[in-house]
Amino acid sequence: MVDGSDRRAPLSVGNGEHCVTVDITGTQTVPEHYPVADPAGGADGTLLGTFTQWAWHATPRPPGADLAAFTRDYDTARGPVPYVDAPPLSRDDSDLDPALLWLRSNPHRLHVYRIGWLCADAERSGASPAADLRRPHPEEITGTQELDLWTGTLVSRARLAGRSIQVSTACHPDRDAVAWIAEVPTASLALEMEFPYGSESWSGGADWDRPGEHRTRIRATTGGTEVVRWLDGGVHHRIMLWHGRELDVRQVAEHRLVLTPAGTRVEVVVEPVARGRATGSPLTAAAVLVASAEHWPRFWGTGAAVDLHSSTDPRAGELERRAVLSQYLTAIHSAGSMPPAETGLMVNSWRGRFHLEMHYWHAAHFPLWGRPELLERSMPWYHQILDVARATAWQQGYAGARWPKQVAPDGVESPSNIGPFLLWQQPHVIHLAELLRRAGSPGAVPQHAELVWESAAFMADVVDKRADGYGLGPPLVPAQESDADHRERLQDPPFELAYWRWGLEVANQWRTRLGLPAHPRWSEVAAGVRPPHQRHGCYTAIAVPPWTTRSDHPAHLYALGVVPDTGYVDRAALVRTLHDVLDDWDWASTWGWDHPALAMTATRLGEPALAVDLLLADHAKNTYLVNGHNWQTETLPAYLPGNGGLLLALALMAGGWEGSVTAPGFPRDGSWDVRSEGVIRSG
Repeated sequence: MVDGSDRRAPLSVGNGEHCVTVDITGTQTVPEHYPVADPAGGADGTLLGTFTQWAWHATPRPPGADLAAFTRDYDTARGPVPYVDAPPLSRDDSDLDPALLWLRSNPHRLHVYRIGWLCADAERSGASPAADLRRPHPEEITGTQELDLWTGTLVSRARLAGRSIQVSTACHPDRDAVAWIAEVPTASLALEMEFPYGSESWSGGADWDRPGEHRTRIRATTGGTEVVRWLDGGVHHRIMLWHGRELDVRQVAEHRLVLTPAGTRVEVVVEPVARGRATGSPLTAAAVLVASAEHWPRFWGTGAAVDLHSSTDPRAGELERRAVLSQYLTAIHSAGSMPPAETGLMVNSWRGRFHLEMHYWHAAHFPLWGRPELLERSMPWYHQILDVARATAWQQGYAGARWPKQVAPDGVESPSNIGPFLLWQQPHVIHLAELLRRAGSPGAVPQHAELVWESAAFMADVVDKRADGYGLGPPLVPAQESDADHRERLQDPPFELAYWRWGLEVANQWRTRLGLPAHPRWSEVAAGVRPPHQRHGCYTAIAVPPWTTRSDHPAHLYALGVVPDTGYVDRAALVRTLHDVLDDWDWASTWGWDHPALAMTATRLGEPALAVDLLLADHAKNTYLVNGHNWQTETLPAYLPGNGGLLLALALMAGGWEGSVTAPGFPRDGSWDVRSEGVIRSG
């Protein structure tokens, strides 16, 4: 139950493919009341987003917007290797060359529509012109909301400019359709819909100031009204409004509709449809609510459960709250047909483009919590862009496939001084596929073997053979991006080295399962990965000066935790490193997934009390709002890698790994009573 007083925490309904976030009225009446900050310090859009996986847009390409123009050679042990590059980036990219800015901004995810209430200044009888209606001010709205997680229905009870309304909102589990059923005073309220142009801004997803660049037309159709949307001269998509005769739909401006009820009940379903896709059969609002109410009990009734309610530690209730809400939020934001943006389908962070090094944190928990099918939805996308990843590896002179970092559905890398130099997303594909196999996903090995082979082929080829074994880089940017400006000389971050060894070993295990011999090169590299560098008995973040910069992700600790134990890491050295980090790390510079990652490390090192402390640490970026979102900053008001990471850590802490004791991540002092069911053990 929320009352709308926290502007950071609106509620959403969705299904992984489509999501709508609403205010206290059950619609998007006052988007300005839920602002998102621009990285440069201004305002950039709203938390009340309407996004769907397929709705992307690109502005016309300017002259010179070609990746080849921003590619330069870097020295490596095998000679010059081309990388897509960029100068150091400002917080909002505003100072970039227009061609470079276009490449970083296009395609961008499109905010599809806004829907909200209009009110009359006085009670009226009968229908009145739209000019008699106005948007209510935020101070005219009060109320409460309750999201029923068992049915997926959001019920809003509000007073809007002195009028009481009750609104039920739900998303269809299998279609991009959201339903609204509202009880309203007679002839005093109506709904409006508005449609924006696409935006290259950092997070807004909508440009309301370019009406001439797009067109909106409506026509009556069976079951309701069809809205046709043209962007940049061509039909981009349609929006079906399913409604009865009791709702009058009129176009009152080029990109604005008014939906006026004939009585006191409003029932409407809004369903965007991609260009080229067939329209589904008409839907009633009641049918959508029924479908939602049938879907969510199946969701909660399957998969794993972790029960902490008998624990006496006062933090147990909060941990359970975070776990339950994180399951809902990752299901509606992170379980779609493509990897999600870091803010999911709520806000267009990085223009809605997704970061493949984060896909593990968004979705790896699904198979561990007994829901492998939710991860399976996005795995075909890797097959779709496999040729793009192969081309990148080939252009650089490497075998296999090199997976990009910051991309849109086309899988084309964004120019950056960081992204193209990251390596830690390369083993993720192997890890995700292996988790599906461990969870018993039917056909995981034959279906995804090609992804595993191509990932391993690149990993075994990109290494540099040195006197004491195989290493990584330069050039390279580790998961800890603090020293990215020195990418031309960075090498051998411990997390990546350990991940390389584990990933290549798993790839060979997959060959064995398919009746194939181990690949000799993969075996050689896995066995020969050089040991991580140490100073004063602790691991360093990189193997060259400045050794360890004490900000951003303490990723050198994740060589054991995120990465299962292969015997590679000196556990005593890692324990010393963990406590060295805890002494004086800059916690404000860390991110939401760092806390669960550290908890995973502490768990595997046999420090369960520390694991719990880290998972629930009182740090700003470990904040979980009333709506369950992991808040980071005003620029990143929702951060799904934190939610997914929490579930990953909890699966390891409660379920353990092969050969571990039960609940190895919780103290055995009597304060924690941990019961779990259906958790898949990690490797």
